[in-house]
Amino acid sequence: MAIFVHLTSAANAPRVRRSGIRADGRGQGGDRGVYCFPVLPSYTLTHQWLRELARFGSRGGLVAVHVRLDDEQQVWVGHYADRARNARSRVSAAESVRRIAALDDPRGWEVFVPRAVRPREVHRIRNVPQVAGWRYRPDAHGVRPCTCFGCRVRGEYGGRRLRERLPHPLDGPPPPVGVLLARIAAAGDPGDPAVLSEALHWFGMRRRGPVDRLAPLAAHPDPGVRENLVWTVGRWTTPGVADLLDGLADDPHPDVREAVAEVRDQDLPDG
Repeated sequence: MAIFVHLTSAANAPRVRRSGIRADGRGQGGDRGVYCFPVLPSYTLTHQWLRELARFGSRGGLVAVHVRLDDEQQVWVGHYADRARNARSRVSAAESVRRIAALDDPRGWEVFVPRAVRPREVHRIRNVPQVAGWRYRPDAHGVRPCTCFGCRVRGEYGGRRLRERLPHPLDGPPPPVGVLLARIAAAGDPGDPAVLSEALHWFGMRRRGPVDRLAPLAAHPDPGVRENLVWTVGRWTTPGVADLLDGLADDPHPDVREAVAEVRDQDLPDG
């Protein structure tokens, strides 16, 4: 039996003991499953993903779930950078352990099980020190962090001070709400798609916003504007977002519908 570690929020521990690990992760080809890493002789390498996953928030810290899989269970194995290229290899669980253990530097590697983990496959759950592993990427220590919108994590400890100290030339800070609303009004009716999309880009950097003032854009004739509206408000905590997304979920354009489905499917990542 191959043994792996899956890192998850401590708040999930009772559910994992009762029902196993849900297939919340997205793998190669859009498969749903569970990310994990082999148990290696090195404690630090085994739990290398802990600090990186902790950046995205956890309730009560992270715990390590030890999972026993049949040696012949098919899994995907590869470096995290291979996700974008769909360049992982499909091998048995035993072979994935052998490959990673043979690497000179297994940092950043991961195993994806393309299904849920059953309760009987959960060997044990234990607390782990919250300081193991790397952040951002292996060897990132001493490298100037990137503060672009794609790299930043909302709510990350010290994130606001970091962005103030190292502002990104293209991604912030966003203009005030009043300025953005004035730009939208000046764009006309129905409005220049380029101007509206730029304003929505800046609105998307906020955690809350004037949903009622942006809601009319859901009827804009350009599907690109409607899709950008979805990405802008999708993670807002402002009341009214759910109702706006409900309407856009039936949009005639498939890109808009897919955007709604994706923002609703974004959960706390596990590793």
